[in-house]
Amino acid sequence: MAPGRRAWLARCAGALAGLAALPPAQAGTQAEEPLADAVRTALSAAIARAAPPRLPFASTEQRLAFLQWQGTMSERLKRHKTEAHTRLEFLETLWYESTRAGLEPALVLGLIQVESGFRKYAISSAGARGYMQVMPFWARLIGDGDASRLFHLQTNLRFGCVILRHYLDTERGNLFMALGRYNGSRGKAAYPDAVMANRNRWLP
Repeated sequence: MAPGRRAWLARCAGALAGLAALPPAQAGTQAEEPLADAVRTALSAAIARAAPPRLPFASTEQRLAFLQWQGTMSERLKRHKTEAHTRLEFLETLWYESTRAGLEPALVLGLIQVESGFRKYAISSAGARGYMQVMPFWARLIGDGDASRLFHLQTNLRFGCVILRHYLDTERGNLFMALGRYNGSRGKAAYPDAVMANRNRWLP
């Protein structure tokens, strides 16, 4: 075998060993629940039109506040994402999708930390995918049926934020119950407590 080929195989083996050492994704067994036609239609509309984010700022002050937030969060995110461009793109998309769904960015960051540890291609034992550990059945229920797209940054964050918003509305604003439903552990404290503890680490 050529030396270059051996070196390449050694690098691949090292990368695979590193992946094996990562902690597993923490998504629970989120249940597929029947959706009323009106709810399905509303959720489908909410995840549609996933064009690149266009951040809406009513004033220069709002834009400066976002840039300050992005810079602060980027520093905190370094241990999970080493490349500055990747961090800034991730944070811009997360801010856009969370605020679009009426969610606090710190909450979504805390949920991602618990669910996937900020791993884009994380897959749980239950089959949940990506940053926000979206179950594939959601792609069939409210998307185009292509579950592989759940590894795309904006698609994953949009699905995750829309689903959490849906659960918050279903639970009439009860965040504890909504987080439990998101994880498939409704009524149990461990998961909501973990998300909220991590959410506090991402407050500005």
